[in-house]
Amino acid sequence: MTREQRLHRETDPRVGRSLGLTAVCAVCLVVAALLVVAVRVQHVRLAYQLDALRAERVRVETLIRQLEVQVATLRSPRRLESQARQLGLTVPAPQQVVNAREFVAGGLAAARSARIEAQVR
Repeated sequence: MTREQRLHRETDPRVGRSLGLTAVCAVCLVVAALLVVAVRVQHVRLAYQLDALRAERVRVETLIRQLEVQVATLRSPRRLESQARQLGLTVPAPQQVVNAREFVAGGLAAARSARIEAQVR
């Protein structure tokens, strides 16, 4: 065979198309696989955050319960009574109790007008 007699092979157009289609499919599969991995990573990250938030919620609920018990203890009538005794407070005798006019029927306006009338006289 001489140079002039070389075989010339024509390319089949179907081969180029099938090669292009294969490349596009491969790229699509890689992108889809990367998306699946990204979604799984995000899922795991959110699961860790959810666990941390649940633990925080349990801690806060426990703290709230402790504070409610402490408030109930501080508001206890027995405790208040003992604190009053330590301060030297006692139950007032009936003659020591005086009702203020401002807080009786007629209210503050009636008490003010009564004081003004008393000053004018």
